[in-house]
Amino acid sequence: MTTTSYWLEEAAPRLPRAEGRGRPEVLVVGGGVTGCSCALRLAEEGVRVRLHEARTVAGGASGRNGGFALRGASVPYDLLCRQIGRERAGRLMTLTERGLDRLEELAGDAFRRPGGLRLAHDEAERDELRAEHDALLRDGFDVEWIEQPAPPLDRLYRGAILHPRDGAIQPARWVRRLAAHATAAGAEVVEGSRIDLEAAEREADAVVVATDGFTARAVSELAGLVVPTRGQVLATEPLAELRYERPHYARRGYDYWHQLPDGRLVLGGQRDASFETETTDVEQTTPAIQRRLDALAAELAGAPVAVTHRWSGIWGTTPDGLPLVGRVPGRERTWIAAGYSGHGNVLGLVCGALVADAIRGRPADELALFDPARFD
Repeated sequence: MTTTSYWLEEAAPRLPRAEGRGRPEVLVVGGGVTGCSCALRLAEEGVRVRLHEARTVAGGASGRNGGFALRGASVPYDLLCRQIGRERAGRLMTLTERGLDRLEELAGDAFRRPGGLRLAHDEAERDELRAEHDALLRDGFDVEWIEQPAPPLDRLYRGAILHPRDGAIQPARWVRRLAAHATAAGAEVVEGSRIDLEAAEREADAVVVATDGFTARAVSELAGLVVPTRGQVLATEPLAELRYERPHYARRGYDYWHQLPDGRLVLGGQRDASFETETTDVEQTTPAIQRRLDALAAELAGAPVAVTHRWSGIWGTTPDGLPLVGRVPGRERTWIAAGYSGHGNVLGLVCGALVADAIRGRPADELALFDPARFD
């Protein structure tokens, strides 16, 4: 068994080396989905952009998550309507639906789109799902109510909602492919290169910090707003039967799983067993969480199942569950796109592009949804 992310074991294509491109106009810190998306959009506009990644492209949370590609934010849609208003919540949902379509255009065989299933663990969660279903339907978004999930989930859950156009990704392959698109458009990507914010601000006209769970290390003044959060995951040997092709998530997102085309089960969560220890930027699995994941895997498979990989990734959580995207308060030349609260595979793609457009002087209306100054 390995503690390396299953996704990152796949061989990475070699990115072209950039020579003699001169001083960058924009410097991006972080080679995950957000940074690569931002670099791609800027390069397509003819901007000289250099991306610095301390490890390798997709080496952080973008290559260490569960592989879900979902619309919306971490806050359920009906609650989001109450939190920020129906019109703004609808704009956010539409933005991420467009992001899924864009992901499908760029990802190739790293993406499949079977829909996503959110399951109710008990009657209280069933009522919550019904409220979200009704709010989505009211506002014109595709959603289906599932009265009784198919076996064996009918024994474990009390109803579900289907998001028909959600999908699943091989996240490392997807982000590496996004980086390849960026370099093909003219971006410079430098792996194994750690750069601090002050040095970055001296080197370029604008800096984009796209480090999500490690934001506090890069921009210390945002430490209380983007809190590092660990998510633990495992992968099993292929099961004999393909039961869970779709992304499934339950217990308000504390359990999540799906099967890969070869039958392998990938599942994660159980963070609620130890919130204190999981509020950390240490990429390490723990026996307590992994034991609970083992039990969930056995429940889903119908018998104990061999585990081949265990790993963790760090994402950034914000007080209101929405990312911080925009200019860093008090820093004229520095921009932030981070804090996806565990929902970054699609939000990161769209937010990287939002920041790029704002730097080019064309801020989209949606940028106001994520203004970092909202906590001042």
